[in-house]
Amino acid sequence: MYIKRHIEETILEASKHYPVIMVCGQRQVGKSTMLNKIKESNRKYVTLDDINARRLAENDPQLFFETYGYPLLIDEFQRVPSILMEIKNIVDKKTLNDDECNGIFWLTGSQKFKMMKNVSESLAGRIAVFELSGLSNAEKEGELPHLFNPDVEYLKKRSQEIKIQNIHSIYSKIFEGGMPKLVSQKIDRERYYSDYVSTYLERDIYSLEQVGKLNDFYNFLSFMAARTGQELKYNEISNAIGISAPTAKEWITILERSGIIFILHPWYSNFSKRLVKTPKVYFMDTGLAAFLCRWPTAETLENGAMDGAFLETYVISEIVKSYYNCGKRPDLYYYRDIDKKEIDLIINKGNSLYPIEIKKNKLPDKPDKNFKVLNKLNMEIMPGIIFCLADELVPYNRETWLCPITAI
Repeated sequence: MYIKRHIEETILEASKHYPVIMVCGQRQVGKSTMLNKIKESNRKYVTLDDINARRLAENDPQLFFETYGYPLLIDEFQRVPSILMEIKNIVDKKTLNDDECNGIFWLTGSQKFKMMKNVSESLAGRIAVFELSGLSNAEKEGELPHLFNPDVEYLKKRSQEIKIQNIHSIYSKIFEGGMPKLVSQKIDRERYYSDYVSTYLERDIYSLEQVGKLNDFYNFLSFMAARTGQELKYNEISNAIGISAPTAKEWITILERSGIIFILHPWYSNFSKRLVKTPKVYFMDTGLAAFLCRWPTAETLENGAMDGAFLETYVISEIVKSYYNCGKRPDLYYYRDIDKKEIDLIINKGNSLYPIEIKKNKLPDKPDKNFKVLNKLNMEIMPGIIFCLADELVPYNRETWLCPITAI
């Protein structure tokens, strides 16, 4: 069963204005499935996982494009990065001849960290790049596409449209994750994630980046899953896994660029030396993180030591997905100073800051206690939002609102 993706219309619109469209993201999030679903009937499809197509693209890229023509969807194109130069030549020639060339090439790949190096050199100004993650809760529920908006008036309308879910339902979704195949088909979760880690991560990360011993990398991956929602400290990773700090930084970069994790940077102002500069790390698929942490059931996760970290990870990743699905860059931060005053999330819109806290309570106690630290910034501080288990959007006070988690 195909689940409609919110990014579909954004991609189709961009295809009217750019010669090349690239959709990247970790394996199994549904990139090629989605593009095959929405492509025109005359757009051919080829995957460079196919050895014959790959050999032709490597040895004679001109003949490759003469063979398959265009419009063309090329899956896993990063396996032959040299074809980007031939794509550039085709696009430039059509442009000089004043021929229509928008949307002639759609590209997908799961290895963004390698793809972007070549794209930036070969196709600057000719390509629209999109990130696809696993299914969002809104996509699972069949809702219309929307970009998360922290404005109270928007949330009032949004909270009237959503289906309120209790804590057990929320943690079931956290435990399940957002991989389309796992959500839409009745397959064994443990087997799926086991195969995912051993096959896809090993193939993409090990073969392309030479990360070294796979056992060390898997230990690193599990360690990072156990640190989701926490500050990113390279020395801590280095000491725990037995790798050098530079290696830890390199492996973090691999995970980030391949869409496995999202790095949330701290809000930092030059005038203040009291603000921390250490980013935080979040897994984009909470199901994968739960598997790596060996949580056996949603119930044990809900009542375990990492319940708060996984709830925070879920909220952050859902907000990030809403940005990706609208083709937007997330302008998100968190706040922490040396006095350990922290705000889980800050959304920056122009000269305005929206503070957000995430709590596993129905009626959290003093959830906005740190919001006032933002008053020293030379910016407009908007009403704060407390994502919690409230059944509706209600004011906590004149400057803060309690909001259901499902209103994201």
